[in-house]
Amino acid sequence: MAFGYRLGSSQLYDEFDKLQSEINNLFSTASRGQAVSPPLKVYVGQDDMIVMTEIPGVSPDEVTISVIGETLTLGVNRAEVKPGPGDSYHRRERGAGRLSRTIELPFRVDSDKVEAHARHGVLQIHLPRAAEDKPRAIKVRAS
Repeated sequence: MAFGYRLGSSQLYDEFDKLQSEINNLFSTASRGQAVSPPLKVYVGQDDMIVMTEIPGVSPDEVTISVIGETLTLGVNRAEVKPGPGDSYHRRERGAGRLSRTIELPFRVDSDKVEAHARHGVLQIHLPRAAEDKPRAIKVRAS
C-alpha cells in the first residue's frame, strides 16, 4: 500500500518521480538566490591554472586569498546596500557579508608566485604550478 491505496509498479514509479520532483523543487526554491558564491571559473594548464570570479562593487582590499598545500581559499567581504527610508527590496539575489570559497587544486602551486588582479569587477588569480610538482621526463639509459 502506498498513499492509502494500491498502485501498480508503473504507477508507483510515477508517484516516486512526482515526489522526487517536489523535493527537488522545494530545495531549488529554498536556495534560489543563494547560489554558491562567489561562483568560480577555473582553467587548468600544464604549468599553471587561472581562477576567475566576479566581484562587482567589491574593493580589492576586501578580498583575501590564501593557498595552503593544494587548497585555495578565496574570501570576499561584500557590503550590504540598504534601501533608503520608505524603500524596500523588490528582488534581492546578490549575497552580502562575508562570502568564502575553498577549492582543492589539482596540483601544488608555488604560493610565492601567485598573482591576483581585479579589473572591471572580475578577479583573476594566476596560480603557477610548483616546480617540484611538474611532470618530469626521465631519460632511459642503455646499460
